[in-house]
Amino acid sequence: MKKLTLLIIALVSFTGFSQSKYEDGMRKAFELWKAEKHWEAANLFERIAAADPENWLPPYYIAQINVVYSFGEKDETKLTAQLGKAKEYINAAKAISKDNAEILVLDALWHTAWVAYDGQQYGMKYSPKVAQLYQQALQLAPDNPHVVFGKAEWDMGSAQFFGQPLDPYCKDIQRAIELFSTFKPESEFHPSYGESRAKSLSEKTCK
Repeated sequence: MKKLTLLIIALVSFTGFSQSKYEDGMRKAFELWKAEKHWEAANLFERIAAADPENWLPPYYIAQINVVYSFGEKDETKLTAQLGKAKEYINAAKAISKDNAEILVLDALWHTAWVAYDGQQYGMKYSPKVAQLYQQALQLAPDNPHVVFGKAEWDMGSAQFFGQPLDPYCKDIQRAIELFSTFKPESEFHPSYGESRAKSLSEKTCK
């Protein structure tokens, strides 16, 4: 009985220590990202992912960094490498957390990065997939502002590309802003981006 008690205490202590290391690592990674050392942040997220293979958040952020910094990239070799790594970690996150709206939004953004790079080559190929991913995410989490804003921004971009009016999507942008105002991530490390971008797009586009 005494050995069992000691074992339980040891396990609890180890779990607490591991959680503490995870939290410290995640905070450090976000600090690096905020300091515009995004590739250093991605490398740290990779180390955290390797140490905590059952947690979808580290691979999610590795993928997000590689996707976000692919927009505007002109070097196809570099773009292909970044988006290749991003896709690898999106798939890893999906394997850990199935039917996760946040990951679906990131996957939609991955496809959007290719469309933004070369609309003629990738527009018809990936646009239906982007719409499908946002629709799936919306069914899973209709009140998640990342989902609502992501879909609205994609719809607005598509309308702009085809010379259609943008006004019909302003109500969706406004709804996202309202959802952001009350949105509470599950933890300090869960996705919490987008509010300022939604407000900026509204001010710029929706008069």
